[in-house]
Amino acid sequence: MAFVITDECLSCGSCAAQCPAEAIDMGDLHYEIDAEKCLECGACAAQCPAEAIVQE
Repeated sequence: MAFVITDECLSCGSCAAQCPAEAIDMGDLHYEIDAEKCLECGACAAQCPAEAIVQE
């Protein structure tokens, strides 16, 4: 299951910097994960200070 970024996202960008698949980009309101690119490694979730990244 791919990871998703919830509305608790602070838009700090720390998750995007950690993503080895470059699957995270800024969306309209906060960062978003491209589920097709996501490797499901969890690096982004481990880095998120707001704990806003969860598995779908």
